[in-house]
Amino acid sequence: MIPEHHRKIIHIDMDAFYAAVEQRDFPQYRNRPVIVGGSPYSRGVVATCSYEARRYGIHSAMPSAHAYRLCPQAVFIKPRFDVYKEASIQIRQIFSRYTDLVEPLSLDEAYLDVSDADALQGSATLIARAIKEKIKQQVGLTASAGVSYNKFLAKLASDIDKPDGFYLITPEQGPEFAEQLPIGQFHGIGKVTSAKMQSLGIATGKDLQQLSLVVLQQHFGKAAAHYYNICRGIDHRPVNSQRVTKSVGVETTFQQDITSRQEILLHLQELLDTALQKAAEKQLAAYTLTVKIKYHNFVQVTRSRTLPYTVTRAAELLEELIKNTDIGESSVRLLGVTLSSLENKSIGKRYEQTDLFRDF
Repeated sequence: MIPEHHRKIIHIDMDAFYAAVEQRDFPQYRNRPVIVGGSPYSRGVVATCSYEARRYGIHSAMPSAHAYRLCPQAVFIKPRFDVYKEASIQIRQIFSRYTDLVEPLSLDEAYLDVSDADALQGSATLIARAIKEKIKQQVGLTASAGVSYNKFLAKLASDIDKPDGFYLITPEQGPEFAEQLPIGQFHGIGKVTSAKMQSLGIATGKDLQQLSLVVLQQHFGKAAAHYYNICRGIDHRPVNSQRVTKSVGVETTFQQDITSRQEILLHLQELLDTALQKAAEKQLAAYTLTVKIKYHNFVQVTRSRTLPYTVTRAAELLEELIKNTDIGESSVRLLGVTLSSLENKSIGKRYEQTDLFRDF
């Protein structure tokens, strides 16, 4: 195993990926605010937007209607996921010229471990710059790259000089870099944990360093060791080129709220059929089914059931999951279905999980 300070990790993050693909393919959209996502006249949201649109305060997951109010002259485009996937495949083929240790996080970002790479004298800096240049030449898109000795710092580095950025954090710089970071920017510290730390007077990495591992364990249990390390710039996570799919899910937002219990069940059945099809394409079977319901007032609930057998399209299970909800009384704006606790059919191995992640 390579010592952490001897590892060479690159994080590649495509710049405004979906919007950049649209601007590449349609010259009339270049240098204009482009928003990829739902229609501004619907309940859709922004999937991503060009840097020209970001100047107006528009960002991913913002309701499209609100984005339109901020920038009515923006070009709104429906996503073309098949085209984005094709570009992503081209980009990953470029990665493979330098290392087999590639961990895709999504269509537009990935970690690369080039610790043992032979190309370009084994220099992570030169490899990252070469990858950026090849993506620009061969795919027609720009990427930002971060280079460091672990995944946590490499990902932070890739965001520093966007777009078309490059940033290096050396082993000597890592601890000091972590000291000045706001707590919310540390890997594994979400909003709830961040708020708890703030209440304890912890606002930065340096503040977190003042607490001993014993004290952290008293407040944060098993996660304490991770927090103790990460604030010192230590992250032992390997680049995993064999990532296991942890869940498969789909959801839909309705143009108009729906109330009919029967109509809701029909929509859930369609979503389940789609999720099962996606799982089958990956040769996966699921033991856990989760239903997500968002009401007209944005209150959201989930109901989950783990079975002793694999999930099928049985309507009875959907009926059971929505039994103790407000369906039929409160109108619904969004429904979602997620399959988890997955088993790879080809090798018969079951993967347990506690967190739910959603694929496109």
